[in-house]
Amino acid sequence: MQTNLKFHNRQELELAGALHSPDNGDVIAYALFAHCFTCTKSINAAVTISNTLAQQGIATLRFDFTGLGGSKGSFKDSDFSTNINDLVDAADFLAREYHAPQLLVGHSLGGTAMLAAAKYIESANAVASIGSPSNPAHILHLLEEHLNELEQAGSANIELAGRPFTFKQEFVDNVRGHDIDFRQLRKALMVMHSPTDNTVSIDEAGKIFASALHPKSFVSLDNADHLLSDKGDSQYTAQVLASWAMRYIEPSVIKPQRDHSVHVSAQTKQGFLCQVSASGHHLLADEPISMGGTNLGPSPYDYLGIALGSCTAMTLNMYARHKKIALKNVSVSVTHNRIHAEDCVDCEKQSGQVDILQRAISLDGVLSPEQEARMLQIADRCPVHKTLENEIRVKTQLK
Repeated sequence: MQTNLKFHNRQELELAGALHSPDNGDVIAYALFAHCFTCTKSINAAVTISNTLAQQGIATLRFDFTGLGGSKGSFKDSDFSTNINDLVDAADFLAREYHAPQLLVGHSLGGTAMLAAAKYIESANAVASIGSPSNPAHILHLLEEHLNELEQAGSANIELAGRPFTFKQEFVDNVRGHDIDFRQLRKALMVMHSPTDNTVSIDEAGKIFASALHPKSFVSLDNADHLLSDKGDSQYTAQVLASWAMRYIEPSVIKPQRDHSVHVSAQTKQGFLCQVSASGHHLLADEPISMGGTNLGPSPYDYLGIALGSCTAMTLNMYARHKKIALKNVSVSVTHNRIHAEDCVDCEKQSGQVDILQRAISLDGVLSPEQEARMLQIADRCPVHKTLENEIRVKTQLK
């Protein structure tokens, strides 16, 4: 399942992206993919790798860097630093709208940019480079015939792979000014490279691997070309990546899609009774008879507890399946109360009342004390839990 989307970078430029999700909606984790130099998100390797990762349960966002493909901005005003910033902004977008990426993948110079950006993306546990140079200045061999012109005139029109691009001397200075310390990754590393890559020598992969600290892995892509033009090579790359990444990612439950609206209708003569439509499911909402309702459905606050309880149970069961924990059943009880703010010792609010959702979790299975403690930590990662504890704004318009 592919969703086209747009988001803004720190320069307020609109970037175009595509999110690949499993068809069954069962997302284990999120990944961010960076395309190759002067390519776009639509290059075959980017599409195939993103699709294949999604089939393995890893939802993957690929997007166009500033000034390329469907993204706004001018390519001539971009450089290696803007690529790094775009990647960090894309990760922030995922964290804000879906879930923070745990896997980072980059192809060619996109891989080098991803390795440089990784230290700014704290949510990521693993990063992988595919056919990437160890230093961004490596890319200057493609501009070698024009370097004098760039230095003297400040800019030059250069054709790469049959397409014209305008480069500035600032681009040259910028890539020369970056020296990536792979020892500072502090993430699991996978280096993937083809020994027959005629664009970026496999020696570059050796430099990355030799400089990085463990845990690190190396995979030879055999006879693949630099762009992974053969679909089979791209699929193999993604399948190996997914298997490797499972050792380092923590499973998550997908946030509800923003375009899945809930529709509620209510007739004035029927009191509190509401007809609810949610993602194709038809429900009732009401109030108890003691509150003047007809008690034909849960109350709005009941549904709030249902949202938190069901999300908690889904998250814990997914974690248990992934970690092969001997858990048979999860039971979650949620109660809602209000207390005076002055009675809450850990609340920022100092006056008025504070809403308290009390959650009680029962775990049926053979779990060690360490596993039980870990399950409590995982419960707090439930997306609904995070939403409820986040700053929330409700915006209303008359339709």
